[in-house]
Amino acid sequence: MNKRFWLAGLMLGGFLFGAETSTAQSVTFNKDVLPILQRNCQTCHRPNNIAPMSLLTYGSTRPWAKAMKAAVVTRKMPPWFADPQFGHFANDPSLTQSEIDTIVKWADSGAPQGDSNDAPPPLQWPENGWTTKPDIVLKGVPYTVPPTPARNVIEWMTLTTPTGFTKDTWVTSVEIKPSELAVTHHICISFVPHRPDAVYNTLLWVDKQRDGDGVEVAPSERKFALPTADGRGRELPARADARRRDAGANNTGGDGRGAGLGFTCYVPGRALSDFRPFNAALLIPAGYDVSWTIHYTPNGAELTDKPRIGLTIAKEPPQRLLIEGFGGTDPAKFAIPPNDGNYAPAPSEITFMENADLVWMSPHMHLRGKDMTYKLILPDGKEQIVLNVPRYDFNWQLGYQLAQPIKVLKGSKLVVIGHYDNSANNKFNPDPNRTVYQGNMTWEEMFAPFFAITVDKSVDPAKALKIPFTGPGGA
Repeated sequence: MNKRFWLAGLMLGGFLFGAETSTAQSVTFNKDVLPILQRNCQTCHRPNNIAPMSLLTYGSTRPWAKAMKAAVVTRKMPPWFADPQFGHFANDPSLTQSEIDTIVKWADSGAPQGDSNDAPPPLQWPENGWTTKPDIVLKGVPYTVPPTPARNVIEWMTLTTPTGFTKDTWVTSVEIKPSELAVTHHICISFVPHRPDAVYNTLLWVDKQRDGDGVEVAPSERKFALPTADGRGRELPARADARRRDAGANNTGGDGRGAGLGFTCYVPGRALSDFRPFNAALLIPAGYDVSWTIHYTPNGAELTDKPRIGLTIAKEPPQRLLIEGFGGTDPAKFAIPPNDGNYAPAPSEITFMENADLVWMSPHMHLRGKDMTYKLILPDGKEQIVLNVPRYDFNWQLGYQLAQPIKVLKGSKLVVIGHYDNSANNKFNPDPNRTVYQGNMTWEEMFAPFFAITVDKSVDPAKALKIPFTGPGGA
């Protein structure tokens, strides 16, 4: 009797094990995994884009099966840092538990390819790594990043190039595309009025006084004046010298023109600003120029970056006008004490001077950045958290596009708070034993909560918002 039960149990166990194995083996790349990759991963994981490997085909994906399993189980990939308790976002690439289980089963069963007839049609991505096919491509100036520059510092550079627009143009998306992502810290651009004395296609910068660690010396501690020459040792033209200023002193880091129109940036994890989902666009007047702020970081290899801007153009005037901007805090009062694991600067406050729709947000800090929270305060005093990023990651500076725009009444405020970890517990911290101030370099800090709104086309963009302490523009 016992023997029969033992045999029956053995047979049942074998049957169940066989069923489980069969289920695992039935998960294939073509039928089950490829659709997940198309929905959630291929935006980055394709040739000439930010991810280190392509996940477009079985051949390019198969070697990474075990690594994919580890990345999705820990939810390291796809990168996404918004607290799900606050807000719903149209561009959330997070995998469901079912999708994670599918990738795990596929990897554990030997990562089979499956029947090619089960594969969905390949997504048609634009050539050369663009996320969206541009109607117009504007080129920057090539720059060779040396493997080991003096003091290991490349200062922010500014650049002016023509748009070539001969008529007023509605721009519906802006994508900034460096060719050498490994050394590109950020590139920010805006559209500005043409000046008769504009110097085109010339990179300009100022060599700042820095200490042995590359940290900018405070003005009160400088022993000599800044040079009247650009970073190549050439004397600056009088007109450029007259308006030269610290790249962090205005929104674009340019030549004192201010933010201009369509201020947007490439930073790791974010390259495309797409206004089409909001039925919005930027109106760029004829004859405007592009003002660039560019920051490279050497990595030990000599690389020549050839940045480009891809624009899509509206065939018909859009319904709404888009405005991008960012907040900040008083840089004179920003100082992270040594070994402080939870420093909070004064909050950023942005006041809405017109009715608007809030559509997009993106926190920006550097290596000590810890968290950032966006909160709307309505004219009647009611408060609403619209984005909470409890674990900021400098390597993935994501933009968060709201699934539904949030109506914001005139007189409302967007208040943003953040925290920094300058302790030894922060593995990315360059030096927990020094006070950290705002500055352009990665080892210095920034507090720049980016956001985008849309307004009625009759609104003057320059008067739609009140933003004090808009510090270093870009990243």
